[in-house]
Order: sequence, then C-alpha cells, then structure tokens
Amino acid sequence: MPKSIGDIKNSLDCQLGNRIVLKANGGRKKTIERTGVLRETYPSVFIVELDQEKYNFERVSYTYTDVLTENVQVSFEEDKHQEVIAQ
Repeated sequence: MPKSIGDIKNSLDCQLGNRIVLKANGGRKKTIERTGVLRETYPSVFIVELDQEKYNFERVSYTYTDVLTENVQVSFEEDKHQEVIAQ
C-alpha cells in the first residue's frame, strides 16, 4: 500500500487512460462500486469518467486522502487481472 499522498498520485499518473474500479465507503455499511476510465489527475483530486450506460452522471472525483485513509479502494483492470493501488 502506498504510504503517502505523493506515492498515490504518482501511481495514478502512470495509469491515465486505463480502466479503473473504485470501491467507496457509502456510510452505514454500504459500499459503492463504480467503473470507468481514469481521465485526469490534479494536485489534490483525480477524475474518473464513468461508464455512461451504467450511471446517471458522467464524472466523479476523489481525493488522494480518500485512498490513503482507505475510504476508497482503487484497482485497475489489466486484461484479465487487476492491479490494486490501495487495499
């Protein structure tokens, strides 16, 4: 697991344009799973363009702190296996 926000950002920078799977804490024991493409990274947040046929909205953004504190789990689809950034 990456140990700093900078490590998380660098890991995501290398994956721009790749398919991503996000599992977010929805509160009260709910988990929200979303899939899409990692489009942009900024100093504080990253932007994921969601699959249009599954979701009502186009984009979602999360902070690197969400990943560091494990409120969001990030993994990438690489052919048949998944590379996990934080878990």
